[in-house]
Amino acid sequence: MKNKRVDLACEQCTVRKFSRFAILQNDELNEMTYNKTCTAYKKGQVLFHEGTRPLGVFCLHGGKVKVYKTGYDGKDQIIQIAKNGDLLGYRAMISDEMYPVTAETLEDTTVCFIPKNDFIQTLDDSSELSRLLLKEACKDLGVMTESLTNLAQKPVRERLAVTLLMLKDTYGVDAVENGSVEINLTREDLANIVGTATETLIRLLHDYKEEGLIESKGRKIKVMDEKGLVKVANIY
Repeated sequence: MKNKRVDLACEQCTVRKFSRFAILQNDELNEMTYNKTCTAYKKGQVLFHEGTRPLGVFCLHGGKVKVYKTGYDGKDQIIQIAKNGDLLGYRAMISDEMYPVTAETLEDTTVCFIPKNDFIQTLDDSSELSRLLLKEACKDLGVMTESLTNLAQKPVRERLAVTLLMLKDTYGVDAVENGSVEINLTREDLANIVGTATETLIRLLHDYKEEGLIESKGRKIKVMDEKGLVKVANIY
Protein backbone atom coordinates (compact mmCIF):
# COMPACT_ATOMS: atom_id res chain seq x y z
CA MET A 1 0.00 0.00 0.00
CA LYS A 2 1.43 3.35 -1.04
CA ASN A 3 0.87 6.14 1.47
CA LYS A 4 0.11 9.68 0.40
CA ARG A 5 2.59 12.44 1.19
CA VAL A 6 1.18 15.62 2.75
CA ASP A 7 2.60 19.16 2.87
CA LEU A 8 2.48 20.46 6.46
CA ALA A 9 4.60 23.37 7.65
CA CYS A 10 5.43 23.31 11.38
CA GLU A 11 4.94 27.09 11.68
CA GLN A 12 1.32 26.80 10.50
CA CYS A 13 0.52 23.46 12.14
CA THR A 14 -2.97 23.49 13.69
CA VAL A 15 -1.92 21.12 16.50
CA ARG A 16 1.41 22.80 17.23
CA LYS A 17 0.13 24.18 20.55
CA PHE A 18 -0.47 20.59 21.74
CA SER A 19 2.97 19.40 20.64
CA ARG A 20 6.24 19.32 22.55
CA PHE A 21 7.69 21.22 19.58
CA ALA A 22 5.63 24.28 20.58
CA ILE A 23 8.68 25.39 22.59
CA LEU A 24 10.85 25.79 19.46
CA GLN A 25 11.66 29.13 17.85
CA ASN A 26 10.55 29.96 14.29
CA ASP A 27 13.97 29.32 12.74
CA GLU A 28 14.11 25.91 14.43
CA LEU A 29 10.60 25.12 13.19
CA ASN A 30 11.59 26.14 9.66
CA GLU A 31 14.53 23.75 9.80
CA MET A 32 12.28 20.95 11.02
CA THR A 33 9.78 21.62 8.22
CA TYR A 34 12.62 21.31 5.71
CA ASN A 35 13.85 17.99 7.12
CA LYS A 36 10.63 16.15 7.94
CA THR A 37 8.21 14.17 5.79
CA CYS A 38 4.45 14.05 6.43
CA THR A 39 2.39 11.04 5.44
CA ALA A 40 -1.29 10.07 5.48
CA TYR A 41 -1.66 6.53 6.85
CA LYS A 42 -4.70 4.29 6.56
CA LYS A 43 -6.28 2.60 9.56
CA GLY A 44 -4.35 -0.47 10.72
CA GLN A 45 -0.91 0.54 9.42
CA VAL A 46 2.15 0.21 11.68
CA LEU A 47 4.41 3.22 12.25
CA PHE A 48 7.11 1.15 13.97
CA HIS A 49 7.50 -2.34 15.40
CA GLU A 50 8.61 -3.46 18.83
CA GLY A 51 12.24 -4.60 18.77
CA THR A 52 13.30 -2.50 15.75
CA ARG A 53 15.91 0.25 15.79
CA PRO A 54 14.60 3.85 15.82
CA LEU A 55 15.18 5.74 12.60
CA GLY A 56 13.38 8.89 13.74
CA VAL A 57 10.45 10.24 15.72
CA PHE A 58 6.78 10.57 14.83
CA CYS A 59 4.57 13.59 15.57
CA LEU A 60 0.82 13.03 15.19
CA HIS A 61 -1.02 15.72 13.25
CA GLY A 62 -4.43 14.03 13.09
CA GLY A 63 -5.93 10.69 14.05
CA LYS A 64 -5.29 8.12 16.79
CA VAL A 65 -2.52 5.56 17.26
CA LYS A 66 -2.46 2.64 19.67
CA VAL A 67 0.85 1.91 21.34
CA TYR A 68 1.14 -1.66 22.59
CA LYS A 69 3.51 -4.35 23.80
CA THR A 70 3.14 -8.01 22.90
CA GLY A 71 3.38 -10.46 25.81
CA TYR A 72 4.93 -13.92 25.86
CA ASP A 73 1.47 -15.39 25.33
CA GLY A 74 1.10 -13.42 22.09
CA LYS A 75 -1.54 -11.07 23.54
CA ASP A 76 -1.20 -7.33 23.07
CA GLN A 77 -1.27 -4.97 26.04
CA ILE A 78 -2.23 -1.47 24.92
CA ILE A 79 -0.42 1.08 27.06
CA GLN A 80 -1.32 4.33 25.29
CA ILE A 81 -3.74 5.83 22.79
CA ALA A 82 -1.80 8.65 21.15
CA LYS A 83 -3.64 11.69 19.77
CA ASN A 84 -3.01 14.99 17.96
CA GLY A 85 0.29 16.60 18.92
CA ASP A 86 1.74 13.53 20.65
CA LEU A 87 5.35 12.61 19.93
CA LEU A 88 6.20 8.92 19.55
CA GLY A 89 9.54 7.15 19.56
CA TYR A 90 11.68 9.82 21.22
CA ARG A 91 12.40 7.84 24.40
CA ALA A 92 13.99 4.97 22.46
CA MET A 93 15.85 7.55 20.36
CA ILE A 94 17.31 9.37 23.38
CA SER A 95 18.25 6.15 25.18
CA ASP A 96 19.65 4.63 21.94
CA GLU A 97 17.61 1.45 22.41
CA MET A 98 15.23 -0.59 20.28
CA TYR A 99 11.58 0.40 20.25
CA PRO A 100 10.04 -1.34 23.32
CA VAL A 101 6.54 -1.10 21.79
CA THR A 102 4.63 -1.16 18.50
CA ALA A 103 2.60 1.81 17.20
CA GLU A 104 -0.38 1.15 14.92
CA THR A 105 -2.99 3.55 13.55
CA LEU A 106 -6.53 3.15 14.91
CA GLU A 107 -8.01 5.31 12.17
CA ASP A 108 -6.85 7.29 9.15
CA THR A 109 -3.96 9.29 10.58
CA THR A 110 -1.56 12.00 9.41
CA VAL A 111 1.94 11.73 10.84
CA CYS A 112 5.09 13.84 10.50
CA PHE A 113 8.39 11.91 10.61
CA ILE A 114 11.63 13.59 11.69
CA PRO A 115 14.76 11.52 10.85
CA LYS A 116 17.08 10.59 13.72
CA ASN A 117 20.03 12.81 12.80
CA ASP A 118 17.81 15.86 12.29
CA PHE A 119 15.96 15.25 15.57
CA ILE A 120 19.24 14.84 17.51
CA GLN A 121 20.53 18.04 15.90
CA THR A 122 17.38 19.86 17.03
CA LEU A 123 18.00 18.63 20.58
CA ASP A 124 21.59 19.86 20.41
CA ASP A 125 20.43 23.28 19.19
CA SER A 126 17.57 23.66 21.68
CA SER A 127 18.48 23.10 25.31
CA GLU A 128 14.88 23.98 26.22
CA LEU A 129 13.49 21.11 24.14
CA SER A 130 16.13 18.72 25.54
CA ARG A 131 15.19 19.58 29.12
CA LEU A 132 11.47 19.36 28.34
CA LEU A 133 11.72 15.91 26.76
CA LEU A 134 13.91 14.59 29.58
CA LYS A 135 11.42 15.91 32.12
CA GLU A 136 8.49 14.47 30.15
CA ALA A 137 10.17 11.08 29.82
CA CYS A 138 10.74 10.86 33.57
CA LYS A 139 7.22 12.09 34.32
CA ASP A 140 5.61 9.67 31.85
CA LEU A 141 7.56 6.76 33.32
CA GLY A 142 6.39 7.66 36.82
CA VAL A 143 2.78 8.09 35.73
CA MET A 144 2.85 4.84 33.75
CA THR A 145 4.35 2.90 36.67
CA GLU A 146 1.80 4.29 39.10
CA SER A 147 -1.09 3.72 36.69
CA LEU A 148 -0.10 0.13 35.95
CA THR A 149 0.32 -0.59 39.67
CA ASN A 150 -3.03 0.96 40.56
CA LEU A 151 -4.85 -0.74 37.70
CA ALA A 152 -3.32 -4.13 38.48
CA GLN A 153 -4.71 -3.94 42.01
CA LYS A 154 -8.24 -3.08 40.91
CA PRO A 155 -11.00 -5.55 39.95
CA VAL A 156 -11.86 -5.69 36.23
CA ARG A 157 -15.08 -3.68 36.71
CA GLU A 158 -13.10 -0.82 38.28
CA ARG A 159 -10.32 -1.05 35.68
CA LEU A 160 -12.85 -0.65 32.89
CA ALA A 161 -14.30 2.46 34.54
CA VAL A 162 -10.82 4.00 34.91
CA THR A 163 -10.00 3.16 31.29
CA LEU A 164 -13.19 4.74 29.94
CA LEU A 165 -12.52 7.92 31.93
CA MET A 166 -8.98 8.14 30.53
CA LEU A 167 -10.17 7.47 26.98
CA LYS A 168 -12.86 10.13 27.35
CA ASP A 169 -10.07 12.68 27.81
CA THR A 170 -8.09 11.25 24.88
CA TYR A 171 -11.06 11.41 22.50
CA GLY A 172 -12.29 14.71 23.94
CA VAL A 173 -10.65 16.68 21.13
CA ASP A 174 -13.10 15.02 18.76
CA ALA A 175 -16.26 15.78 20.74
CA VAL A 176 -19.44 15.64 18.67
CA GLU A 177 -21.76 18.60 18.30
CA ASN A 178 -23.74 18.01 21.50
CA GLY A 179 -20.53 18.04 23.51
CA SER A 180 -20.44 14.33 24.30
CA VAL A 181 -17.37 12.27 23.51
CA GLU A 182 -17.34 9.13 21.37
CA ILE A 183 -14.72 6.50 22.19
CA ASN A 184 -14.09 4.61 18.96
CA LEU A 185 -12.28 1.32 19.65
CA THR A 186 -12.87 -2.32 18.86
CA ARG A 187 -13.93 -4.44 21.82
CA GLU A 188 -10.70 -6.41 21.46
CA ASP A 189 -8.56 -3.26 21.69
CA LEU A 190 -10.53 -2.02 24.69
CA ALA A 191 -10.14 -5.42 26.38
CA ASN A 192 -6.37 -5.24 25.73
CA ILE A 193 -6.19 -1.87 27.48
CA VAL A 194 -8.19 -3.08 30.47
CA GLY A 195 -6.32 -6.39 30.59
CA THR A 196 -9.25 -8.78 30.40
CA ALA A 197 -10.98 -11.19 28.04
CA THR A 198 -13.15 -9.70 25.29
CA GLU A 199 -16.17 -11.68 26.53
CA THR A 200 -15.76 -10.23 30.03
CA LEU A 201 -15.48 -6.72 28.61
CA ILE A 202 -18.65 -7.09 26.53
CA ARG A 203 -20.56 -8.31 29.59
CA LEU A 204 -19.35 -5.38 31.71
CA LEU A 205 -20.20 -2.85 28.98
CA HIS A 206 -23.71 -4.31 28.91
CA ASP A 207 -23.93 -3.81 32.69
CA TYR A 208 -22.68 -0.23 32.39
CA LYS A 209 -25.29 0.45 29.71
CA GLU A 210 -28.06 -0.98 31.89
CA GLU A 211 -26.89 1.29 34.73
CA GLY A 212 -26.98 4.38 32.50
CA LEU A 213 -23.25 4.96 32.73
CA ILE A 214 -22.66 4.70 28.97
CA GLU A 215 -24.40 4.47 25.63
CA SER A 216 -23.04 2.47 22.73
CA LYS A 217 -23.72 2.10 19.04
CA GLY A 218 -21.57 -0.38 17.15
CA ARG A 219 -18.02 0.06 18.41
CA LYS A 220 -18.59 3.65 19.58
CA ILE A 221 -19.10 4.37 23.29
CA LYS A 222 -20.38 7.58 24.93
CA VAL A 223 -19.82 8.28 28.59
CA MET A 224 -23.19 9.46 29.90
CA ASP A 225 -22.52 9.57 33.66
CA GLU A 226 -18.93 10.58 34.41
CA LYS A 227 -19.55 10.92 38.15
CA GLY A 228 -21.07 7.45 38.17
CA LEU A 229 -17.97 6.03 36.46
CA VAL A 230 -15.71 7.79 38.97
CA LYS A 231 -17.68 6.09 41.75
CA VAL A 232 -17.41 2.68 40.04
CA ALA A 233 -13.68 3.24 39.49
CA ASN A 234 -13.27 3.86 43.22
CA ILE A 235 -11.31 7.06 42.57
CA TYR A 236 -11.01 9.57 45.40
